[in-house]
Amino acid sequence: MEKAISQTALIAVTPGEPAGIGPDICIQLAQSYIAENNPIFTAATPIFIADQNLMAERAELLNLNIPIKSYAEFSSDDKAMWVVPAVLNKPAQCGVLDTNNANYVLGCLDQAISGCLNKSFQALVTGPVQKSIINEAGITFSGHTEYLAEHCNQDTVVMMLATSKLKVALVTTHLPLNKVSAAITKQHLERTIRILHQDLQQKFKLSKPCILVCGLNPHAGENGHLGREEIETIEPVIEMLKGEGLDLKGPLPADTVFTPKYLDSADAVLAMYHDQGLPVLKSQGFGEAVNITLGLPIVRTSVDHGTALDLAGSGKADMSSLLAAFTMAAGMSCDPNV
Repeated sequence: MEKAISQTALIAVTPGEPAGIGPDICIQLAQSYIAENNPIFTAATPIFIADQNLMAERAELLNLNIPIKSYAEFSSDDKAMWVVPAVLNKPAQCGVLDTNNANYVLGCLDQAISGCLNKSFQALVTGPVQKSIINEAGITFSGHTEYLAEHCNQDTVVMMLATSKLKVALVTTHLPLNKVSAAITKQHLERTIRILHQDLQQKFKLSKPCILVCGLNPHAGENGHLGREEIETIEPVIEMLKGEGLDLKGPLPADTVFTPKYLDSADAVLAMYHDQGLPVLKSQGFGEAVNITLGLPIVRTSVDHGTALDLAGSGKADMSSLLAAFTMAAGMSCDPNV
């Protein structure tokens, strides 16, 4: 796929699950782009990887009359919903999951990743997928983060969610709780902290980021009385990296780290597992938070919500998180070194 001639960043957008609100919010984003009612679109253009008929059908369902054109005809002077065509295996119905379309969802993602790796696109923004239906189709899939790591040949990537006031990264992502402790090794924790520190510097322009590191156990293990992961794994890694000049604080109890006493002087929090950190962040900014994958050779952001099957085609879906993800991707891709 050759890069089109454009003065703006070209950002690939995948709608995700076709039965959910992904197509709806993509159409809303395209409508905003066409109307030029947000200054971000002077710096970046969304290019959607999707079934063109699906987009047209959903736009009609939402009573939105917007031009939908193939990316092969792209012109930066022409305002339209630009689509790199992908074809559904079976027509999608709002709210009705179908295993036949699992390969379509991943195929859209594959095209977008390929386009970013070969520099046709400057960033990737992903809509919500339904992990369960992909697995029911016989495809092992634990989430975008892990899929991107595999397809970009990265051993370790870091999932981080961000709002305007808080950034929370994760040591482990989509794991059952009974597997979390074993997954937090010294090597993995060290690599995670290094990626987080590096990307905060390079992609968020923080010269010396301060990172708060949570403990794994209640009260950060309470000197070994509530678990020894802090003593045997987390503390040694923190001390080693502090010796190299990284600004780290911890391990800190997760039940108090998200308070002004700590957050006012910090740039990010590193949580040990998914539900240790993300409920706090989403309680502060759900619908406006952005999911970012750190440690990739490409820029990738995503919405912070699910497929909302019950809202698909209703006109009630809110594109705020998609717009926030698009805006952040545009800002991050402005750096030629990214």
